[in-house]
Amino acid sequence: MTFLDKLRGDKMPIPPRARGKAIAIAWLGCLMAVGLLAWLSVHWQSALLMAPFGASCLLVFGYPDGFFSQPRNVVGGHVLSSLIALIFLWAFGPAWWALALAVATAVAAMMWLRVIHPPAGANAIIVFLTLPSWSFVLIPTLAGAVLIVLVALVYNNATRTLRYPKYW
Repeated sequence: MTFLDKLRGDKMPIPPRARGKAIAIAWLGCLMAVGLLAWLSVHWQSALLMAPFGASCLLVFGYPDGFFSQPRNVVGGHVLSSLIALIFLWAFGPAWWALALAVATAVAAMMWLRVIHPPAGANAIIVFLTLPSWSFVLIPTLAGAVLIVLVALVYNNATRTLRYPKYW
């Protein structure tokens, strides 16, 4: 098999479309979680939102049974990625190569600690683009991730017959 043959893929069919009810439940869960974070951001005059949280909502409300959607992955992945990025930013400054090292190290650390949460990989990029203080680990990272998980715990268990989470 040549490299170009590999680029053609395995020719598997695309996954089936989610049921309408599942789509509606995911939509409402995302609306509630992001709405809460946005409302609290305005009410407390403190940013609790960042772009990766939208992708986190897709996972915890659209695919709550998945490995990437579990609370330890959501909270652990986000906090770990932000912390690693801040360490690299502090140690090396906002250099392009430090950003690349921070993202790669955050991904490797999430894998090693078994807290893989794909949206959290973007946190390191956000840190290097915004140059925040160390408090970024707490607000918005920890606070936002915990609030998303709290909404997911209540909402997913109220709207589904299956349990959420699958593990802690």
